[in-house]
Amino acid sequence: MVDQWFKNWFNSPYYQLLYENRDEKEAAAFLDKLIDYLQPLPGSLMLDVACGRGRHSKYLSDKGFDVTGIDLSEENIRTARAMENDQLHFFQHDMRLPFWINYFDCAFNFFTSFGYFNSLRENNNALRTIAQSLKPGGKLVLDYLNSAFVEAHLVNSEVKEKGGVVFDIHRSMAEGRFIKEINILDKDKMFRETFTERVNAFRKEDFQSMFLRQGLTILDIFGDYHFNVYDEKSSPRLILVAQK
Repeated sequence: MVDQWFKNWFNSPYYQLLYENRDEKEAAAFLDKLIDYLQPLPGSLMLDVACGRGRHSKYLSDKGFDVTGIDLSEENIRTARAMENDQLHFFQHDMRLPFWINYFDCAFNFFTSFGYFNSLRENNNALRTIAQSLKPGGKLVLDYLNSAFVEAHLVNSEVKEKGGVVFDIHRSMAEGRFIKEINILDKDKMFRETFTERVNAFRKEDFQSMFLRQGLTILDIFGDYHFNVYDEKSSPRLILVAQK
C-alpha cells in the first residue's frame, strides 16, 4: 500500500493543535519582504500551493492581489472557504495533478509544503503542476527546509503537551527522508494515535535539477526569511526564486 501519510495527518485536529503557535508576525514580515522583492503589479494573479487553511492567501489578497489557494486537505479548504471573496478563492486539489495552465503571475509554496511524496516522479509531477500554472515570465517562490542544516541540528526526541494532549515526538533520517513519528495521547478522551511525517531531504542541487526539467530558471536563493544569502551549513531555510 502506498504511504500517503499527509492525507490523514493534515485533516487531523491534532495537526492543527500541534502547529497552532506558528509565528504569524514572522510570516507576515516574510510576505511583506517577498512582495517588495517581487514587485508584482496590483491585481496580479497568485497561486498558493498547499495553502493549508489559507492564512497566507488571505494576507496576500488583503494586499490587493487575486489569490487562489489549493490544498489536498478537505478540512483545510472547508475552513479556508469561509474567507472567500472576489479576490480570494480556494479549491481542494492534489498538487500532483494539473491545475490551471499559463494563468498565474506568481506561484508560492510556503513553509516546506513540498517533498512529501515517495517517488521522485510524484515530486516532479507536483513541481510540473506549479510550473505549468505560471504564465511565461511568471515567478515561483518555493520555501523549503535546508536539509544539511536540519540534519546537523536534528532533535531526536521531545515531548509537548497542549490542551490535554501529549505529543511524544521522535525524529530520525532514513533513505533520504526526514522522519517525524508523532505519538499522541489525548488524556481527556483516553485515546492514542500515531502519525508519521516523511519529508524528502532535498538539497539545492536536487532542486536545480528539478527546476531545469520543468523549464524554470533560478533567479535567487535565500537562506532565511530575511533574505540573507543561502549558506548550506548555517542557513535554516532554502528559499528558491525561479522564473518560467
